[in-house]
Amino acid sequence: MELYATTAGDEALLLDLLNTTPVIDGTATDLLRDLATAAAWLTDHDVAATEDELTGLVAARQVLQAVVRGDRTPAALAPFLDRVRLRPVATDHGVDWRLTESTGATRAVLAWDGLRITSPGRLRPCANDECRLFLIDRSKPNTARWCSMAICGNRMKARRHYRRTHPD
Repeated sequence: MELYATTAGDEALLLDLLNTTPVIDGTATDLLRDLATAAAWLTDHDVAATEDELTGLVAARQVLQAVVRGDRTPAALAPFLDRVRLRPVATDHGVDWRLTESTGATRAVLAWDGLRITSPGRLRPCANDECRLFLIDRSKPNTARWCSMAICGNRMKARRHYRRTHPD
């Protein structure tokens, strides 16, 4: 049985978490390197600004990035799901599932699985090998390749054009 209990906010948390290790001016950067640096990010994503939450998120980020890139299997996410409990709640529209114990890492892992179920293959790394960002392709034909058409898409197209017009 395929079941997911995530929201659009959880998907945003997942994508933003995956994208907290960008390359800036040619240098890999960690936007969650310490609690002082990460506090605003955590608060913006409805995650408690604590060392435990930050440690869990950074660990989940590392595994999620590897899973999305295909370097690890989803089984590597098991440690982040140990304490997950869902409780059914009857509503006017049917049955909703609510997390009884939720951390930022848990929300991100469950959001990854929700995307795996509802939008298979749409969460992926940017096609620019020099970029470390990820994207969720929401286009109808599922053909988006870059995290940003204005940045990575333009660079990749310019490189291809240069190679075609300057054969060596």
